Amino acid sequence: MNVNFAGCALCDSTWGNVWAEVEGERRFFCCELCLRQFRNLLARVKLETGWVHLDAVEIVGDRSGRTCTASCGSGTLRVRVAFNAEGTLRQFEPF
Repeated sequence: MNVNFAGCALCDSTWGNVWAEVEGERRFFCCELCLRQFRNLLARVKLETGWVHLDAVEIVGDRSGRTCTASCGSGTLRVRVAFNAEGTLRQFEPF
């Protein structure tokens, strides 16, 4: 799956040292919170779309709100997302 590769898979930060397997690939995250948010986001995208896997995920924004574009095959989902302090989605709005 293609994701942000400049740094953390969620926020692009380059500090930290958290590595985890997500979607069958080892990925870098700056912190455990970003890892939790990323996993929760992917789970919600799959729940909403019925997709078994994702081909690409692009995440733009900061902690106050992000946009996510996820794709699988010819399908695309664009959503506005925000998380609470524990990493749970508090906003998931398709647009």
